Amino acid sequence: MGVFEAIASDTHEEVLYGYDPVSGLKTIIAIHSTALGPALGGTRFFPYETEAEALRDALRLAKGMSFKSAAAGLDLGGGKAVIIGDPSVIKTERLLRAYARVVDSLGGRYITAEDVGASAEDMITIATETRWVTGLPDTNGGSGDPSPATARGVIGAMRAVAERLWGSGDLADRTVAVQGVGKVGSSLVERLTKAGAKTVISDVNGAALHEISSEFGSVIVGTDEIFDVDCDIFAPCAMGGAINEETAGRLRCQAVVGSANNQLENGMAQADQMAARDILYAPDFIVNAGGIINIADELRGSYDWRRAAQAVDQIPKNLRKVFDKADERGITPHVAAIEVAEERIADIGSINLKRRGHQS
Repeated sequence: MGVFEAIASDTHEEVLYGYDPVSGLKTIIAIHSTALGPALGGTRFFPYETEAEALRDALRLAKGMSFKSAAAGLDLGGGKAVIIGDPSVIKTERLLRAYARVVDSLGGRYITAEDVGASAEDMITIATETRWVTGLPDTNGGSGDPSPATARGVIGAMRAVAERLWGSGDLADRTVAVQGVGKVGSSLVERLTKAGAKTVISDVNGAALHEISSEFGSVIVGTDEIFDVDCDIFAPCAMGGAINEETAGRLRCQAVVGSANNQLENGMAQADQMAARDILYAPDFIVNAGGIINIADELRGSYDWRRAAQAVDQIPKNLRKVFDKADERGITPHVAAIEVAEERIADIGSINLKRRGHQS
């Protein structure tokens, strides 16, 4: 599939390629929708094996950001940037500044932030070349690391799921299998432990596993074994696509609630597969919206963490709305969440189109 076919298949608005031969920058910025406002989404710095793989990831993530912002009630569109390469090897000031100029060339249609391989400190460097950046450290007037806000939203969603399944949002003595203990996963484990839950963890980073286990008493299992853990909730907090036809059939949980983007390799198929097994799936872009909600508060001019936290705490309410819609329509929560997002994009987006037409 060529670039134009890939864009058209999910109705993306624009894809921009950027290249700097001196620093080795190879970047792809995908804008899915600006119907609700400028496209906000992080910069993923990752050693993709092929450019086609990088494009697919950028397109999928950008679409997910559109749905995430829309369902969270934000006046923002969806976009995502990827930088191809190992950040531990090729990340330099020149590369980041060259990348920032690519972002700046879009004139605010895309606003970037941190993601896998890109830190809040990197956003400072990017900000030297463009003002279209969020997620700056709090010492620079920004919101800092969004991971705690994402984890806050995830555990709120878990409480909403617990209330729905077991009649109480109390997570004490519940067992949660957490796949991935990076920034969000580790913060989630900490919150779960404080809530009295038991955690089983896996990650490719052995040092991180042992650190988390020693601090919070988590049980460590292998990266493949995590799918077979007998638990109440399975929490995908690593890279996307972890739940596929094979792993969905192995899950031994009553619910899936996690922070990873694009958790389902084939959305409709795995959503149906889990529903058939009476596993309640909490759609990822509803559950993991805490990070973008937190960062979006920066765009109001002066970041206020109390205001941002109050907005993040609306995630359980948003999730209940999706579950109610799924029940009313007799559809999976996955389909219901997409409908909620698409309805808001169509409804509020049409107002924005009229405003733009009036201004022109």
